Amino acid sequence: MKRLIFIVICVFYVSLNAQKNNPAPSVPVTDEYFGTRIVDEYRNLEDLDNPLTKKWMETQTKYTNSVLDKIPKRHYYLEKRLEFDRTQGYAISDLKITDNDKYFYLKKKGDEKVAKLYYREGYLGKEELLYDPVNFKSVDASHEFVINYISPSLVGDKIAIAMVEKGKELAEVIIMDVKTKYIHPEIITNTTPANIGGIKWLDDNSGFFYTYFPVNDSKSPKFYKNTQAILYKIGTKPEDLIDVFSSAHNHELKIDEEKAPIILDANDKYYVAMLVDNNYYRQTYMILKQELLQGKKNWKPLYYKEDKVRSLQLVNNDVLFLSQYNSQNYTLCKTNIEKPDFKNPEILIPEKKDEVIGQYRVTKDGIYYTTTKNGVEAKLYLYKDGKDISIKLPYPSGNINLQAKGKDFSEIWINCSGWANQEQRFRYDLKTKSFFAENITPIVEYSDFKDVEVQEITVKARDGEEIPLSLIYNKNIKRNGNNPVLIDSYGSFGISQNPFFARTYLLWVNQGGMVAIAHVRGGGEKGEKWRLGGYKETKPNTWRDLIDCTEYLIKEKYTSSDKVAIWGASAGGITVGRALTERPDLFKAAILELPITNTLRDVLDSDSNVDEYGTVKDPKEFKGLLEMDAYHHIKKGVQYPATLITGGINDPRVLAWEPVKFAAKLMADSASENPVLLQIDYEGGHANNTTVFHGHSNLSDIFAFALWQLGHPDYQPKEEIKK
Repeated sequence: MKRLIFIVICVFYVSLNAQKNNPAPSVPVTDEYFGTRIVDEYRNLEDLDNPLTKKWMETQTKYTNSVLDKIPKRHYYLEKRLEFDRTQGYAISDLKITDNDKYFYLKKKGDEKVAKLYYREGYLGKEELLYDPVNFKSVDASHEFVINYISPSLVGDKIAIAMVEKGKELAEVIIMDVKTKYIHPEIITNTTPANIGGIKWLDDNSGFFYTYFPVNDSKSPKFYKNTQAILYKIGTKPEDLIDVFSSAHNHELKIDEEKAPIILDANDKYYVAMLVDNNYYRQTYMILKQELLQGKKNWKPLYYKEDKVRSLQLVNNDVLFLSQYNSQNYTLCKTNIEKPDFKNPEILIPEKKDEVIGQYRVTKDGIYYTTTKNGVEAKLYLYKDGKDISIKLPYPSGNINLQAKGKDFSEIWINCSGWANQEQRFRYDLKTKSFFAENITPIVEYSDFKDVEVQEITVKARDGEEIPLSLIYNKNIKRNGNNPVLIDSYGSFGISQNPFFARTYLLWVNQGGMVAIAHVRGGGEKGEKWRLGGYKETKPNTWRDLIDCTEYLIKEKYTSSDKVAIWGASAGGITVGRALTERPDLFKAAILELPITNTLRDVLDSDSNVDEYGTVKDPKEFKGLLEMDAYHHIKKGVQYPATLITGGINDPRVLAWEPVKFAAKLMADSASENPVLLQIDYEGGHANNTTVFHGHSNLSDIFAFALWQLGHPDYQPKEEIKK
């Protein structure tokens, strides 16, 4: 690949008043890929530390906030969510149950900003406060910390607590003795267990494994490189790293420095390690526990990504796993750990025609597993004594999550939820074939949502594929083309948009609108075929499915083009960004939240995304990357819809320069009078490592912007906002 660089010096002025029409500084660069010349007009904005770039981001963010401040109900969503929190009383998350029936969980009361760590002996045990994050580094009140991950030891006598500063990626892990509440003085740093690796305790509870990041600057291109699986023994110095699996420690395995090594749950004899990246399938290794603890390096391959294995579980000498080797919707399989054969295993549950196998949990009584149809219709089964038994749910559910103690216990819990149904937790009793409610979080009737209805349909795409489309609306809606519609879409990495109790969506409906979730190709709603249908060179299906779903809603008079807002986050930025640039006439507004919009550069900055999007080193994949690059599809003189673009200054997964460059080019090239707003969150990252108030505020801005643009009378500024 030949690179030609042309530097153009642009004179620009930065207004102290943050006027919208101030152009971004532009220093174009021209690259050549396989004979194709690509001009990147805002390459210079990738340097987020450049004073000119920083000033432009700050003035644009200040301007955006001044515009949003003029919307009469800017804080409606925030206020309603806080009201709901108070009504509910408290919320529970990250529930962990040990084999000896100790419950650990995070609990946030309705009037609190962050969750605290609690504990109880059994479901009916007395609740006890273990830790309040305000006590972490309490001498420095300028820093707010939240608990974003907990991991109790196997017997629940100790617990590891991950503390993360608001908006940051890396956590600091403290260790508490549960009985005495003693906090050990040692603090584990440079790890992110909520996102990569978790914390896996040793069998004797004397320590644990975690994944260590040598580089602590999340904006550095080296941030995700050369990570290490570390063995930590309680009471030792955390800085004395015991590297047990990494590219540096295991040269003979030739581990890619881009792949993060993690230690998985294993059986009594073996440890299993996995190399984590954005590839849908990954490579794993195994080692005898005794050998690893003796400092040996005898890791041996267990399976390769070509084996198409997911969701590995070791039970005695059996390896259970989901396989897509010769199936689209998964088979549940078994092989032997001593002589594993992942391509010709014993098939326990064969592939189901219209249902994708999801979670499974091994219990004393058999294997419970879930399936979904189109990603939105969930079912529960029990595999017992070679038979497949269907279990009737307490009520129809769009999504089911399973929780169990393990192979030596009968206990199984399910969490059922839907778009308009609050999640409920049930314990299943096999003897009586009955479900018993064991809710940890209070179940509240929301009168605001009593008239909400949900409809699951499919829309025929231009190539004949049936696209699942979830519709959430008031039962009294009229199909007159005047309904404000918010369409949410993602479509990458085989991730399904499964139903959950979506207060965000329901509040939109409560304001007189309709929400649509377009389950486009690239997700996992319809199995392997669906994922590969929006992958690398087939990625155009992803945004064209969104376009086709929008046209269907207009044709059926649910809405019209001046009443549609599309919304995509992270990789959903490809979906929304390309729908916006391919059919700007079809939408009134677009929201791109922490979006991937410049894939040609993204895969160079983040090699881990190559597995999903492609590489510029391959001529065929380069064409696919260019086609999905929304930034390079912005054309001068086109009438683009109103757009809100957000970024997080601490985001290591989608660095802030991507939304910044997209906003700069869209502002410069759009011929319409519609606003293009850029909002950089200077406390935010990519994950939900923030206070509830902060998260609600960000969504409140998205909510207000969309309703303003779609003409809702309660959201119209009293004074004119000029471009």
